[in-house]
Amino acid sequence: MVPAPAQGVGEGQGNPRRRPFCPCRDAFKDAGRCRIVPARSSHAPIHPVPLGSVFRSRSSKDEKAPTGKVMADLSKQPRDPQSPKGRPTPKRSEAQTQRRRASSTPTDRKEAMKRQREARRADLAKQREALATGDERYLPPRDKGPVRRFVRDFVDSRFCIAEYFLPLAVIILILSVIQIQNIQNISLLLWLGVIVLIVVDSIGLAFRLKKQLRERFPDAPKRGAVAYGLMRTLQMRRLRLPKPQVKRGERP
Repeated sequence: MVPAPAQGVGEGQGNPRRRPFCPCRDAFKDAGRCRIVPARSSHAPIHPVPLGSVFRSRSSKDEKAPTGKVMADLSKQPRDPQSPKGRPTPKRSEAQTQRRRASSTPTDRKEAMKRQREARRADLAKQREALATGDERYLPPRDKGPVRRFVRDFVDSRFCIAEYFLPLAVIILILSVIQIQNIQNISLLLWLGVIVLIVVDSIGLAFRLKKQLRERFPDAPKRGAVAYGLMRTLQMRRLRLPKPQVKRGERP
């Protein structure tokens, strides 16, 4: 028995024996060679996974879903009526004050500037009133404190030549204008005499004031207190600010 030749051998070697033509078989072979029709397999078909579900971006609803679920769970939990709420309940007056303050907050720049000017005027009015009455709460910083108050009382209770310096200077200036030699000489002597008296009186006042400050305020800061008192002596008693609170000859 002669074995059958291999499939496709007769065509290449010039074998006259050829297989009969079958259109179904030849078409299937050509399709498998060109990879148009996938090869048959005994395994189950594999369904492709859609790429849109793998690479699509997460939406905001998906991100907010866990947070909303947690908040819903927390809101459903009952609150213990005995547990503190973290802050005290404000009084009715305090709540009304906060509401008025919130409603009165200026929203315009012009309105804010206007309110600042009004507040500044009110502060100046209180300061002027304090300078007239001697109220320590609204006095300027240079006049506040027990040391400065004692210095003012110490100066106001004494007679000082320096407080008459301004009227004496005006009189001497008028005399020096007169074109008479004797009157001009007198005005010059008066000028020198007033200056010498003011210097001597100021030196004596400074020594006495330092002594009193050391005795009454040993631990308090006293820097600038003596100069503050000497500058007050150059002002007339009626023009001094803050106003004198003691009479002449009265002990401070």
